Amino acid sequence: MNAATIMIVEDDEGIRELTRLFLLKKGYEVIQAEDGFQALELLEKDKPDLILLDVEMPGMNGLEVCRRIRLKTTLPILFVSYRKELVYKIQGLEAGGDDYITKPFDFNELDARIRAILRRNGWRNSADDQLTILKYKDLHIHVDSRELYVGGTAVKLYHKEFQLLLLLAQTPNRVWTAEQLYDQVWGYYSEGEVQTVKVHISKLRKKIEKDPANPEFIQTVRGFGYKFIWE
Repeated sequence: MNAATIMIVEDDEGIRELTRLFLLKKGYEVIQAEDGFQALELLEKDKPDLILLDVEMPGMNGLEVCRRIRLKTTLPILFVSYRKELVYKIQGLEAGGDDYITKPFDFNELDARIRAILRRNGWRNSADDQLTILKYKDLHIHVDSRELYVGGTAVKLYHKEFQLLLLLAQTPNRVWTAEQLYDQVWGYYSEGEVQTVKVHISKLRKKIEKDPANPEFIQTVRGFGYKFIWE
């Protein structure tokens, strides 16, 4: 299958161009729209695999654009917004969005979210096929079958444990805060979010590390968060 096509709907030319260049570098095809009206017009002739949709646009905001798109198609939509409050995320999801990311965002996180949405919607390419099994020394993560093997032995992971491990392993050497990990894996607000992540990190270490007290893979970055180490 050819590269996925992403439509960027963004009124800020600078952000739109930076996003376009990043996505092209990652191998995506890119369609651009500077407002909601142009996006709806382009959808009549173009068939993107995913829409990256800004919320705060003049004339017709992203929520209304999403509602109109949903009258015609279930095409995946990833909202982009400066609004970080939970109520705005809920509004985006209720309008028909598949995910929500806040500005300023890390482009690697954007790519991870795009790929996750595309996989959930059945889209695959050759690069995804090559990543079916992630191998780090004796740690083998089978992405499609959601299985983990340590030293050739199958290790049982619960759903959230696997999601957390996969996110970390797919972004080696990137530092994640506990809040970012919680947002990616659990996706909703909870006052106990940091503690929840700590508990799951501890459980993962016991299952994948030879010495959980001195982890080789999932390491703590003091004062910030966690990262999956791979040289």
